[in-house]
Amino acid sequence: MNGRIKSSLRALSVSALLCASVPALASDPLIVPEAASGFSERKAARYASAMAVTANPHASNAALQMLQRGGSAVDAAIAAQLVLGLVEPQSSGIGGGAFMLHWSARDKALTAWDGRETAPAGIGENHFLTEEGKPMNFFDAVVGGHAVGVPGVIAMLETSHRKYGKLDWATLFKPAIALAEEGFAISERLYALLSRMPRLAVNPEIRQYFFIEAEDGLQPKPEGTILTNPAYASTLRRIAKGGSEEFYRGELAKQIVTAVANDPNRSGALSLADMSSYRAQQLTPICAPFMTYSVCGAPPPSSGGTTVLAILGMLDAYTREHGTRLWQHTFIEASKLAFADRNTYIGDPAFVDVPVKGLVDRGYLAQKARQISGNRAIRDPNPGIPPGAAERQPSRSLELPSTTHLSIVDASGNAVSLTSSIETAFGSRIMVGGFLLNNQLTDFSFAPRDERGVAIANRVEGGKRPRSSMAPTIVMEGSRPVLITGSPGGARIIDYVALNIYRVLAENTPVADAIADGNIVAMGNTVELEINRFDDELKPRLEKRGHRIDLRDQTSGLHAIRIRPEGLEGGADPRREGAIRGY
Repeated sequence: MNGRIKSSLRALSVSALLCASVPALASDPLIVPEAASGFSERKAARYASAMAVTANPHASNAALQMLQRGGSAVDAAIAAQLVLGLVEPQSSGIGGGAFMLHWSARDKALTAWDGRETAPAGIGENHFLTEEGKPMNFFDAVVGGHAVGVPGVIAMLETSHRKYGKLDWATLFKPAIALAEEGFAISERLYALLSRMPRLAVNPEIRQYFFIEAEDGLQPKPEGTILTNPAYASTLRRIAKGGSEEFYRGELAKQIVTAVANDPNRSGALSLADMSSYRAQQLTPICAPFMTYSVCGAPPPSSGGTTVLAILGMLDAYTREHGTRLWQHTFIEASKLAFADRNTYIGDPAFVDVPVKGLVDRGYLAQKARQISGNRAIRDPNPGIPPGAAERQPSRSLELPSTTHLSIVDASGNAVSLTSSIETAFGSRIMVGGFLLNNQLTDFSFAPRDERGVAIANRVEGGKRPRSSMAPTIVMEGSRPVLITGSPGGARIIDYVALNIYRVLAENTPVADAIADGNIVAMGNTVELEINRFDDELKPRLEKRGHRIDLRDQTSGLHAIRIRPEGLEGGADPRREGAIRGY
């Protein structure tokens, strides 16, 4: 393992210990439990007809198999996601949730799909408060059944397949089943996370699968070890045959509920009724102009769409009036202002009024952009009052960056941008049927109300979907898609994606170069610049304007496809294990 990875993992260990003793915020820079694992070579490719960019070569290969067999972008996405749950278990899987955007070339229609987890019906707004009425600490909240929501991935994949799939449902499961039975090698990144994630081997299924007894105690199986997962293969066979009915109402549902209820770390309230009542939702994407384009993302309960669009809208408004001199400063200020609104107004629209259109209204964003000064940083930005907004208070939630993203375009011109997650690395640490269950309920605000008793939009409620930062994005130019993008990274996803779009569209940077360029994260008063990815002059120039700069590694996993008249241009993030496949 190289020195950069070791350094990142030492930092992770310290951060995790600190997080265990303090109330956690989505924007707390200490909370990055899916550690940085180095930086590989630039990853770029061009193909004429179809392309899949996912977080792991095995998943990209599975997607390519479906595309070569005449499958749709949705078919390829399903095959890839099932493989990712096996080879990238720290990040996503069928025990978690997802958001997806889909472009239908035949219908000329863009749709959004919500496979976000839901809270058990039997819990209330004090779910993450101690007996003293204080927010629980980090690991009391995230480890165990207490934080498990109803998984939404399978329902979302099946529902979208019924509408946009071409291949038989069971066919899509074959690559993941074969790999689970034949085995795959533990990668450098998976080994790194197994080595340093605290409180991981707390359940016997995880210990048996990932660890071995050594002279100095329990150790992760070495990098390169071939892992087989017959339990996951069996689970997939059952879902391939019985569909979501088996997962939400059959024997698998019973196993999930039992495991959550009997978890020795902290049991949860998930019931069979919660499982059987789950439904994925087809929604209308939220779109807003940027330059000559229309940028479209997932609507609430994801905050990714509105916040990415708000950042770009303010950037657009500011640069049209003032130009692009030191655009990094403008990006930082726009991000801080957008996050102030995001933290205040976004929640599950089935439970709270969310001013979705107001948050991305062009006039409102132009008004907010006037707060940006070219010479000084804004301190403690306040939320605005977007059109249609009710009084809200900012919320606290963890939103940990254990997530994955894939982008796919098929030979017919259909496109998928899909982001999925199980929350913190390895989720709740509960393993059922060869897969890990999420701990997504920690994406709710731990405190339900402010000191005046005003309800927080993202407070816990039974049946509610927690706020997310997942930001699958499709950019349109007129009536055709031109950029498919997205990233993992917790709340940092928003800045990763917004900056990627800006570089590709405003600066016309090649996709792979835009991904490899340094990340900038500004969720509050501290600005994160990715270490060793910017020239030495940028930090002092930003500090001169009053920015507090933190140089640090970043864990983006940007996977993007630019659709050009001459073909497809793809890029995979060199910070992770992604791969581009196509023909």
